[in-house]
Amino acid sequence: MRPLIALLMSFAAVALGAGTKPQVKLTTSMGVIVMELEPQAAPRTVENFLKYVKKGQYNGTIFHRVIPGFMIQGGGYVDYLGKKRTDGSIPNEADRALAAGLRNKRGTVAMARTPDPHSAAAEFFINVVDNPALDFKSKANDKTWGYCVFGRVVKGMDVVDRIKAVKTSNKRSDFLNLPVKAVIIREAVQIQ
Repeated sequence: MRPLIALLMSFAAVALGAGTKPQVKLTTSMGVIVMELEPQAAPRTVENFLKYVKKGQYNGTIFHRVIPGFMIQGGGYVDYLGKKRTDGSIPNEADRALAAGLRNKRGTVAMARTPDPHSAAAEFFINVVDNPALDFKSKANDKTWGYCVFGRVVKGMDVVDRIKAVKTSNKRSDFLNLPVKAVIIREAVQIQ
């Protein structure tokens, strides 16, 4: 009887979509971006990101750092450059993500952080080119820890490319590479 129950439970899990990767849709002022997340490779990072999505943290935030040959960064500031409150930082899982084959390649999504390797909270970035210098190398110091990749863009890379091409300004020393016209994340929702 037990094997039958196990078999039925596995069929139920498949029917409910067990094993599917979560997807998040960002509706921006420049179009829609869909990201597929990698909970097996970066479980705490994905859990953290989805927590912020569910509570509406990213709604109304901007892409505040846009560097065409590098990445676009957002999720931490609203259009008048007020910083959004966040929960505590999370451990950097860049080592685990790299071991699972996730690298900072064009179209991947990674956590932004300060020089402290374990300071990521809510801000994220999308790589617009391959950035191997951002991959985990070792736990020796902040420069070798890397940046944790936790997903990839599966739809809307054309939108990412439009965002990376916006005109930016360095008029504010505290916000270099700031788009002249705000690129707003109107809504972030989990769709799968």
